[in-house]
Amino acid sequence: MADERYRVQSLGRALDLLEHIAAAGGDGARLTDLAEATGLSKAAAYATLQTFLAHGVVADSGQGATRRYRLGLSLIRLGDLAIASIGLAETALPVLRDLTRAVGMTSRVAVLDHGFAVVIGRVDGPGSVQFEAALGRREWPHCSGVGKALLAAMPRPEALAILGRVGHPNRTPHTLCTLAALEADFDRVALCRYAVDDEEDNEGVFCLAACVFDRGGEAAGAISVTGLKQRLPAEKVPALAESVIEHADRISQRLGGPSAEIAWARRRPA
Repeated sequence: MADERYRVQSLGRALDLLEHIAAAGGDGARLTDLAEATGLSKAAAYATLQTFLAHGVVADSGQGATRRYRLGLSLIRLGDLAIASIGLAETALPVLRDLTRAVGMTSRVAVLDHGFAVVIGRVDGPGSVQFEAALGRREWPHCSGVGKALLAAMPRPEALAILGRVGHPNRTPHTLCTLAALEADFDRVALCRYAVDDEEDNEGVFCLAACVFDRGGEAAGAISVTGLKQRLPAEKVPALAESVIEHADRISQRLGGPSAEIAWARRRPA
Protein backbone atom coordinates (compact mmCIF):
# COMPACT_ATOMS: atom_id res chain seq x y z
CA MET A 1 0.00 0.00 0.00
CA ALA A 2 1.17 3.54 -0.79
CA ASP A 3 2.16 5.80 2.10
CA GLU A 4 -0.37 8.65 2.02
CA ARG A 5 2.20 11.10 3.41
CA TYR A 6 4.29 10.94 0.24
CA ARG A 7 1.61 10.98 -2.43
CA VAL A 8 1.97 13.72 -5.07
CA GLN A 9 -1.47 15.22 -5.62
CA SER A 10 -0.76 16.60 -9.09
CA LEU A 11 0.53 13.24 -10.28
CA GLY A 12 -2.49 11.52 -8.80
CA ARG A 13 -4.80 13.82 -10.77
CA ALA A 14 -2.79 13.14 -13.92
CA LEU A 15 -3.28 9.42 -13.42
CA ASP A 16 -6.98 10.00 -12.73
CA LEU A 17 -7.11 11.79 -16.09
CA LEU A 18 -5.57 8.71 -17.69
CA GLU A 19 -8.24 6.52 -16.11
CA HIS A 20 -10.98 8.71 -17.57
CA ILE A 21 -9.37 8.47 -21.01
CA ALA A 22 -9.36 4.69 -20.64
CA ALA A 23 -13.04 4.69 -19.62
CA ALA A 24 -13.92 6.69 -22.75
CA GLY A 25 -12.86 3.78 -24.93
CA GLY A 26 -11.87 3.93 -28.58
CA ASP A 27 -13.80 7.13 -29.28
CA GLY A 28 -11.55 9.06 -26.90
CA ALA A 29 -12.40 11.95 -24.60
CA ARG A 30 -12.56 15.73 -25.06
CA LEU A 31 -10.43 18.14 -23.07
CA THR A 32 -13.51 19.81 -21.55
CA ASP A 33 -14.94 16.52 -20.34
CA LEU A 34 -11.60 15.40 -18.90
CA ALA A 35 -11.08 18.65 -17.01
CA GLU A 36 -14.58 18.46 -15.55
CA ALA A 37 -14.23 14.79 -14.58
CA THR A 38 -10.88 15.25 -12.82
CA GLY A 39 -11.43 18.68 -11.26
CA LEU A 40 -8.48 20.10 -13.18
CA SER A 41 -8.59 23.44 -14.91
CA LYS A 42 -8.57 23.26 -18.70
CA ALA A 43 -5.05 24.70 -18.72
CA ALA A 44 -3.76 22.09 -16.26
CA ALA A 45 -5.52 19.25 -18.08
CA TYR A 46 -4.16 20.45 -21.42
CA ALA A 47 -0.60 20.67 -20.04
CA THR A 48 -0.88 17.15 -18.63
CA LEU A 49 -2.19 15.81 -21.94
CA GLN A 50 0.66 17.41 -23.86
CA THR A 51 3.13 15.72 -21.51
CA PHE A 52 1.41 12.37 -22.01
CA LEU A 53 1.45 12.92 -25.78
CA ALA A 54 5.19 13.59 -25.75
CA HIS A 55 5.78 10.23 -24.05
CA GLY A 56 3.30 8.25 -26.14
CA VAL A 57 1.06 7.60 -23.13
CA VAL A 58 -1.91 9.12 -24.96
CA ALA A 59 -2.70 9.76 -28.62
CA ASP A 60 -5.00 12.39 -30.12
CA SER A 61 -7.13 12.98 -33.18
CA GLY A 62 -9.13 15.90 -34.51
CA GLN A 63 -8.72 19.63 -34.00
CA GLY A 64 -10.15 22.29 -31.72
CA ALA A 65 -13.41 21.39 -30.03
CA THR A 66 -13.50 18.01 -31.80
CA ARG A 67 -10.03 16.97 -30.59
CA ARG A 68 -10.16 13.75 -28.62
CA TYR A 69 -7.63 11.83 -26.57
CA ARG A 70 -7.26 8.07 -26.23
CA LEU A 71 -4.68 5.73 -24.69
CA GLY A 72 -1.31 5.61 -26.44
CA LEU A 73 0.58 2.60 -27.71
CA SER A 74 3.49 3.01 -25.28
CA LEU A 75 1.18 1.66 -22.58
CA ILE A 76 1.11 -1.67 -24.42
CA ARG A 77 4.88 -2.03 -24.03
CA LEU A 78 4.76 -1.05 -20.37
CA GLY A 79 1.88 -3.42 -19.68
CA ASP A 80 3.54 -6.32 -21.45
CA LEU A 81 6.79 -5.70 -19.60
CA ALA A 82 5.01 -5.50 -16.23
CA ILE A 83 3.06 -8.71 -16.82
CA ALA A 84 6.08 -10.60 -18.12
CA SER A 85 8.37 -9.35 -15.36
CA ILE A 86 5.98 -10.15 -12.52
CA GLY A 87 5.17 -13.58 -13.94
CA LEU A 88 8.83 -14.39 -14.48
CA ALA A 89 9.91 -13.19 -11.03
CA GLU A 90 7.19 -15.17 -9.27
CA THR A 91 8.04 -18.27 -11.28
CA ALA A 92 11.79 -17.89 -10.84
CA LEU A 93 12.11 -17.10 -7.11
CA PRO A 94 11.40 -20.61 -5.73
CA VAL A 95 13.94 -22.03 -8.18
CA LEU A 96 16.47 -19.33 -7.27
CA ARG A 97 16.15 -20.30 -3.62
CA ASP A 98 17.01 -23.88 -4.56
CA LEU A 99 19.92 -22.64 -6.67
CA THR A 100 21.32 -20.50 -3.86
CA ARG A 101 21.06 -23.41 -1.43
CA ALA A 102 22.82 -25.67 -3.94
CA VAL A 103 25.77 -23.42 -4.79
CA GLY A 104 25.95 -21.06 -1.79
CA MET A 105 25.93 -17.92 -3.95
CA THR A 106 23.59 -14.97 -4.49
CA SER A 107 21.20 -15.68 -7.37
CA ARG A 108 19.19 -13.24 -9.48
CA VAL A 109 16.72 -13.09 -12.34
CA ALA A 110 16.79 -10.21 -14.82
CA VAL A 111 15.20 -8.98 -18.05
CA LEU A 112 16.27 -6.53 -20.73
CA ASP A 113 14.56 -3.13 -20.60
CA HIS A 114 15.54 -0.44 -23.11
CA GLY A 115 18.74 -2.36 -23.75
CA PHE A 116 19.84 -2.60 -20.12
CA ALA A 117 19.69 -5.64 -17.85
CA VAL A 118 17.26 -5.01 -14.98
CA VAL A 119 17.11 -7.26 -11.91
CA ILE A 120 13.53 -8.23 -11.01
CA GLY A 121 14.23 -10.84 -8.32
CA ARG A 122 17.12 -12.01 -6.11
CA VAL A 123 17.99 -14.44 -3.36
CA ASP A 124 20.99 -13.53 -1.21
CA GLY A 125 23.64 -16.14 -0.56
CA PRO A 126 24.85 -17.07 2.92
CA GLY A 127 27.69 -15.22 4.63
CA SER A 128 28.61 -11.61 5.21
CA VAL A 129 29.45 -10.64 1.62
CA GLN A 130 26.58 -8.72 0.03
CA PHE A 131 26.58 -7.70 -3.61
CA GLU A 132 24.95 -4.62 -5.10
CA ALA A 133 21.94 -6.06 -6.88
CA ALA A 134 19.02 -3.80 -6.00
CA LEU A 135 15.77 -4.67 -7.73
CA GLY A 136 15.16 -2.43 -10.71
CA ARG A 137 18.80 -1.39 -11.00
CA ARG A 138 20.05 -1.07 -14.57
CA GLU A 139 23.20 -2.94 -15.54
CA TRP A 140 25.30 -2.59 -18.68
CA PRO A 141 24.37 -5.43 -21.03
CA HIS A 142 27.89 -5.99 -22.40
CA CYS A 143 29.60 -6.64 -19.07
CA SER A 144 26.93 -8.32 -16.92
CA GLY A 145 26.38 -12.06 -17.10
CA VAL A 146 22.61 -11.74 -17.56
CA GLY A 147 23.02 -8.98 -20.12
CA LYS A 148 25.48 -10.95 -22.24
CA ALA A 149 23.33 -14.07 -22.09
CA LEU A 150 20.28 -12.15 -23.31
CA LEU A 151 22.18 -10.33 -26.07
CA ALA A 152 23.66 -13.61 -27.28
CA ALA A 153 20.19 -15.16 -27.48
CA MET A 154 18.75 -12.53 -29.82
CA PRO A 155 19.43 -12.06 -33.53
CA ARG A 156 22.89 -10.59 -33.91
CA PRO A 157 21.75 -7.39 -35.71
CA GLU A 158 19.40 -6.63 -32.81
CA ALA A 159 22.15 -7.20 -30.24
CA LEU A 160 24.56 -4.95 -32.12
CA ALA A 161 21.87 -2.29 -32.46
CA ILE A 162 21.41 -2.30 -28.68
CA LEU A 163 25.14 -1.99 -28.10
CA GLY A 164 25.27 0.86 -30.58
CA ARG A 165 22.46 2.66 -28.78
CA VAL A 166 23.42 2.18 -25.11
CA GLY A 167 27.19 1.91 -25.58
CA HIS A 168 29.73 -0.61 -24.29
CA PRO A 169 32.19 1.34 -22.11
CA ASN A 170 35.27 -0.04 -20.43
CA ARG A 171 34.26 -0.73 -16.81
CA THR A 172 37.34 -2.58 -15.56
CA PRO A 173 40.62 -3.78 -17.08
CA HIS A 174 38.80 -7.06 -17.82
CA THR A 175 35.81 -5.61 -19.70
CA LEU A 176 35.19 -6.81 -23.25
CA CYS A 177 34.51 -3.45 -24.84
CA THR A 178 35.09 -3.95 -28.58
CA LEU A 179 32.37 -5.28 -30.85
CA ALA A 180 34.71 -7.96 -32.20
CA ALA A 181 35.44 -9.27 -28.70
CA LEU A 182 31.77 -9.15 -27.72
CA GLU A 183 30.62 -10.96 -30.85
CA ALA A 184 33.18 -13.69 -30.23
CA ASP A 185 31.87 -13.97 -26.67
CA PHE A 186 28.28 -14.22 -27.92
CA ASP A 187 29.36 -17.10 -30.17
CA ARG A 188 30.89 -18.81 -27.14
CA VAL A 189 27.68 -18.34 -25.16
CA ALA A 190 25.68 -19.96 -27.96
CA LEU A 191 27.91 -23.01 -27.83
CA CYS A 192 28.23 -23.50 -24.07
CA ARG A 193 24.76 -22.12 -23.13
CA TYR A 194 25.98 -19.80 -20.37
CA ALA A 195 27.58 -16.35 -20.10
CA VAL A 196 30.17 -15.09 -17.65
CA ASP A 197 31.06 -11.73 -16.20
CA ASP A 198 34.65 -12.41 -15.21
CA GLU A 199 35.43 -9.23 -13.26
CA GLU A 200 34.11 -7.26 -16.24
CA ASP A 201 31.69 -5.02 -14.34
CA ASN A 202 33.34 -5.00 -10.91
CA GLU A 203 36.86 -6.17 -10.13
CA GLY A 204 36.96 -9.23 -7.90
CA VAL A 205 33.36 -10.24 -8.70
CA PHE A 206 32.37 -13.19 -10.90
CA CYS A 207 28.91 -13.88 -12.34
CA LEU A 208 27.63 -16.80 -14.38
CA ALA A 209 24.27 -16.59 -16.17
CA ALA A 210 21.91 -18.69 -18.27
CA CYS A 211 18.82 -17.74 -20.25
CA VAL A 212 15.25 -18.69 -19.42
CA PHE A 213 13.07 -19.42 -22.46
CA ASP A 214 9.32 -18.93 -22.91
CA ARG A 215 6.88 -21.11 -24.82
CA GLY A 216 7.82 -19.40 -28.07
CA GLY A 217 11.47 -20.30 -27.54
CA GLU A 218 12.45 -16.67 -26.95
CA ALA A 219 14.65 -15.60 -24.05
CA ALA A 220 12.20 -14.29 -21.43
CA GLY A 221 15.02 -13.37 -19.07
CA ALA A 222 18.15 -14.81 -17.52
CA ILE A 223 19.26 -16.02 -14.11
CA SER A 224 22.71 -15.71 -12.62
CA VAL A 225 24.84 -16.48 -9.60
CA THR A 226 27.36 -14.01 -8.18
CA GLY A 227 30.42 -14.55 -6.01
CA LEU A 228 33.95 -13.44 -5.30
CA LYS A 229 36.41 -14.46 -8.01
CA GLN A 230 39.02 -15.56 -5.47
CA ARG A 231 36.57 -18.12 -4.08
CA LEU A 232 35.83 -19.68 -7.46
CA PRO A 233 38.73 -21.68 -8.92
CA ALA A 234 38.57 -22.18 -12.67
CA GLU A 235 38.08 -25.94 -12.30
CA LYS A 236 34.76 -25.35 -10.50
CA VAL A 237 33.20 -23.26 -13.28
CA PRO A 238 31.89 -26.17 -15.41
CA ALA A 239 30.00 -27.71 -12.47
CA LEU A 240 28.62 -24.30 -11.51
CA ALA A 241 27.50 -23.66 -15.09
CA GLU A 242 25.76 -27.04 -15.20
CA SER A 243 23.83 -26.19 -12.04
CA VAL A 244 22.78 -22.72 -13.28
CA ILE A 245 21.64 -24.10 -16.64
CA GLU A 246 19.72 -26.90 -14.91
CA HIS A 247 17.86 -24.41 -12.72
CA ALA A 248 17.21 -22.09 -15.68
CA ASP A 249 15.72 -25.07 -17.52
CA ARG A 250 13.37 -25.66 -14.58
CA ILE A 251 12.06 -22.11 -14.90
CA SER A 252 11.76 -22.47 -18.69
CA GLN A 253 9.75 -25.65 -18.20
CA ARG A 254 7.34 -23.82 -15.88
CA LEU A 255 6.92 -21.14 -18.57
CA GLY A 256 6.23 -23.81 -21.17
CA GLY A 257 9.55 -23.18 -22.90
CA PRO A 258 12.26 -25.49 -24.27
CA SER A 259 15.45 -26.50 -22.54
CA ALA A 260 18.62 -24.48 -23.12
CA GLU A 261 20.01 -27.29 -25.27
CA ILE A 262 17.05 -27.13 -27.66
CA ALA A 263 16.68 -23.34 -27.62
CA TRP A 264 20.36 -22.67 -28.40
CA ALA A 265 20.48 -25.40 -31.06
CA ARG A 266 17.71 -23.56 -32.92
CA ARG A 267 19.83 -20.42 -32.93
CA ARG A 268 22.95 -21.98 -34.44
CA PRO A 269 23.45 -21.87 -38.21
CA ALA A 270 22.59 -25.10 -39.97
